[in-house]
Amino acid sequence: MAHDMQLKVMSARAVHVAVNALAADFTRATGCRPDITYAPVGVLQDRLKAGETADVVILTVQAIEVREKSGDLRPGSSKQLGRTSIGVAVRAGVAKPDITSPEAFKQMLLAARTVALSDPAVGGSAGIYLRGLIEGMGLAEAMRDRSRPQPSGAAVAECVARGEAEIGMTFISEMLPVAGIGIVGPLPAPLGNDTSYAAGVVANCTDPATALAFIEKLTDPARRDIWSAAGFEVPDPA
Repeated sequence: MAHDMQLKVMSARAVHVAVNALAADFTRATGCRPDITYAPVGVLQDRLKAGETADVVILTVQAIEVREKSGDLRPGSSKQLGRTSIGVAVRAGVAKPDITSPEAFKQMLLAARTVALSDPAVGGSAGIYLRGLIEGMGLAEAMRDRSRPQPSGAAVAECVARGEAEIGMTFISEMLPVAGIGIVGPLPAPLGNDTSYAAGVVANCTDPATALAFIEKLTDPARRDIWSAAGFEVPDPA
């Protein structure tokens, strides 16, 4: 494996905590330091469409499947990484609201003066889903003045930690690393939205062996704890 090979990775932002930790493992084992760009899935798809290249892409499972069908990925190179849920957070030490049912969740939204959530305009999966959910619940008008759209999931959690929003909603995996908040839990069924992520090797990658080795590291069964700690459920090894 070429130690001086620069592995370029384009990755969904929701997985950054686990991917950074496992990339460090990979560098220690191989000497190859992946160059990782994190952005919302929609942004990454636009950049790839515009002709930007990478060796490995980490996207939602659906986006990876589309790229496989169009021949943009090496056949058989993709692997599922893990699944995370959209959840609710409040400031640390504050009483956690009841979100055990759709009705309780709706009442929580109507009672909150300010709600931070991922900005759908940025192209992130959580923001786009939440916009549709709020519209579908008939709350778009009620939420307009109390919504505080944020550029990232981490920014949602930080907004809550600073006390600028009573409630935060985005992927639990993006909120977990932020100090000063309490995770209430995932959205109640059937409102919940689990998103699964996968990695694949780009078809024109010049060093597929290194790229495949990196994906092997990301899916190492001995390191499943990294994904769990980052707020993901990991698929059972096939």
